[in-house]
Amino acid sequence: MKPGISLVAVGHASSLFLAITFTLCVAFDLLFPAHAMYEAWQALLPGFAWLSWRSFFLGLIESYGYGWYFALVWVPIHNVFAARSAGKNTG
Repeated sequence: MKPGISLVAVGHASSLFLAITFTLCVAFDLLFPAHAMYEAWQALLPGFAWLSWRSFFLGLIESYGYGWYFALVWVPIHNVFAARSAGKNTG
């Protein structure tokens, strides 16, 4: 059995998670402006400004990109350690 996880699966799952979270946070900020957290998005997402359609879609794209960044860094690291662990268990 091959140890490790799929880069593509983690990439899409992480990216969709962050894009959905971004969308829910923007909706929360619109519904409850007294508790808005858009300053955090402005610090984390280059070019994001509160709020226009262009800025919303830019934030959505950047959130999706951060998910792929996470996957591209985390999955290979995980797979290396999973392979080493599997090698120790069979040896």
